[in-house]
Amino acid sequence: MWLLLKTNAVPELSVRYTQLLLPTHSHSTMGDTSDRVETLREDPREDIPMAHRMKRFVEALQIRIVKRLEKADDEVSVQVDRWERDEGGGGITAVLEKGTVFEKAGVNTSAVHGPLPGRMAEILEVDEKSFYATGLSLVVHPRSPYVPTVHANFRYFALGDDLMHPDDQWFGGGADLTPYYPWLEDAKHFHRVWKEVCDEHDAADYAAFKQECDNYFYLDHRNEARGVGGIFYDYLREDPEGTFFFSREAGRAFLRSYMPIVERRKEADWGDREREYQLIRRGRYVEFNLVYDRGTKFGLETDGRTESILMSLPPHVRWTYDHEPAPDTPEGRAQWYFAARDWLALDEDDVPAGTA
Repeated sequence: MWLLLKTNAVPELSVRYTQLLLPTHSHSTMGDTSDRVETLREDPREDIPMAHRMKRFVEALQIRIVKRLEKADDEVSVQVDRWERDEGGGGITAVLEKGTVFEKAGVNTSAVHGPLPGRMAEILEVDEKSFYATGLSLVVHPRSPYVPTVHANFRYFALGDDLMHPDDQWFGGGADLTPYYPWLEDAKHFHRVWKEVCDEHDAADYAAFKQECDNYFYLDHRNEARGVGGIFYDYLREDPEGTFFFSREAGRAFLRSYMPIVERRKEADWGDREREYQLIRRGRYVEFNLVYDRGTKFGLETDGRTESILMSLPPHVRWTYDHEPAPDTPEGRAQWYFAARDWLALDEDDVPAGTA
């Protein structure tokens, strides 16, 4: 996870999310068009800084996503934790657990500000000065081994005392899919949505963002990808209005990229064998987050808010010594998917025989 610095959390509240997730201010529809974005490039807004526009968006997106996840799983319990940071800002952690579809999911928003810690300045390779960071981060761990885990985040970072005219600012984010028993049609659907979104925006490049995702979500010590990838982007500075427009559209596309896969796979029958393999593959997810993930490592190193940082981890996981799935089994055939591939260029004839 990311942007999870030292905080004082308020008591957790076990209620339906709706009232606690509602922000204290109203949200505009923010239905900007490409023409509106072009106007804003030439004549930037002077009534509200980009930092606050992004904060409003991610808070509205959090409500939309939690509501949709809850609709898909009537049995899931929702826990909302509002927290505050001593140095400035805070956030909302929404955790969905113990459902029939979602074993554990977290949808977090944060908006934190204050003096930039020296360790953070060193990592970002910037000067120590005031900062403002806001964004949404989510992870969904399904109960069924046939439904993939998914991760996404959309974030904004600014430096300087004047948020209306920051000394530096950039956007980052993306989404990636981690199946256990993969299907080509699911991988193609996920990537197709992200390519469509990227292709509609000058500030985005699907091929470059996909490559960044493949590079980032790779487990060197296992010599395999964490899943089937997606898109990943960071440090986009050149076109704030265009990148904000793209980030909003990407955030809104998340449900379109993931929920059709959930609906297609959630009713499939599974048993102990599939569950064991799911838990072993979840181990790969945990290994990545604790060994490689920049946000997790930084948060823990800087005395971050542990509950929010580790929200991304699954509730149950397994490591079996020297586990190697037999080649001619569903688990063995699944290994073909854990490599960087041009999913949109593939069809069923390209998939090894016996692979879903």
